[in-house]
Amino acid sequence: MSTEEDDIYTAEELEAGRLLFANPWEFQTSVTDMANLPPAQINEIAFAGRSNVGKSSLINALTGRKGLARTSGTPGRTQMLNFFGAGGVPVTIVDMPGYGYAQAPKDLVDAWTKLVFSYLRGRPSLRRVFLLIDSRHGIKKNDLETMELLDKAAVVYQVVLTKSDKIKPTQLDRLISETQTALSKRVAAYPEIIATSSEKNLGVDLLKAEIARLSVL
Repeated sequence: MSTEEDDIYTAEELEAGRLLFANPWEFQTSVTDMANLPPAQINEIAFAGRSNVGKSSLINALTGRKGLARTSGTPGRTQMLNFFGAGGVPVTIVDMPGYGYAQAPKDLVDAWTKLVFSYLRGRPSLRRVFLLIDSRHGIKKNDLETMELLDKAAVVYQVVLTKSDKIKPTQLDRLISETQTALSKRVAAYPEIIATSSEKNLGVDLLKAEIARLSVL
């Protein structure tokens, strides 16, 4: 992983991230339509990405709870907006349905898409979307389509590379550079990229620090 990422966060910010996720995080609720969204009382950050990109695994790595967010080898399992939080913590994590799973029934895909982007456009407490990209594959067509929708909705999003331990460090550095170039043309994209591995716990401390920053904005 590029060491430049580590310079973005101070020791105090890294500690704030550690403390934030030292709390006992719990599953709060699942939502299948906008009418059932919980009150927008505290800051929210959301995780988006292609099916099987590793959203649930990353949430589990952040919270230190292996079974908090359900993981599956079957793409498309997460079909709802799933909310996670901890008592007294000023931020909620929202796990959004994965996109780009071609084998799912079209009506189900359409319903997921409508729910996700209705949430993105109409949630005043949403501070940022972390857009997860598989390091082995880079940005795909579905990711570009999602970026376009986020740009139009004026929702700030930040790319988080997952499974970064699965490629060589030189390949990862090249991918980060290429992704930064692609994001420079996007109006709602946050410029910093965080490379992570849930399996090796790489970059998780950096993501914790970023979320801690957002929790107090």
